[in-house]
Amino acid sequence: MASSSRMLTVVVLAALVAGAMCAVRVKLTVEKGSDKKKLALKIDYTRPGDSLSEVELRQHGSEEWQPLTKKGDVWEVSCSKPLVGPFNFRFLSKNGMKNVFDEVFSTDFNYLSRMIGLPLQNACSVVEIVY
Repeated sequence: MASSSRMLTVVVLAALVAGAMCAVRVKLTVEKGSDKKKLALKIDYTRPGDSLSEVELRQHGSEEWQPLTKKGDVWEVSCSKPLVGPFNFRFLSKNGMKNVFDEVFSTDFNYLSRMIGLPLQNACSVVEIVY
């Protein structure tokens, strides 16, 4: 018969695996007003009892993470030069969950708009990530 410490180890490992496999959805919506030098995102983060505390962007070819600023329901970043995609995002939640998503979408917001068949100024592009 297995010892209680071995049984506890198995239960803890099973709980960790189950927790890691629970799907959490992150939905990024490119908001109106985004352009070559500014990115405005509505981010829906669906982890019960948690919310985002920090969001950062890393442009293609860069090692630097740029913080996004939260204004109401929208996270924004502005640059003096045009943004270079594809974009990488790093999220930190208030409960300490950290995630990095690489090459989420392209620099060309018009490309994202064409995917849903609408011009940029009339549409919001949506990327949904499940992890």
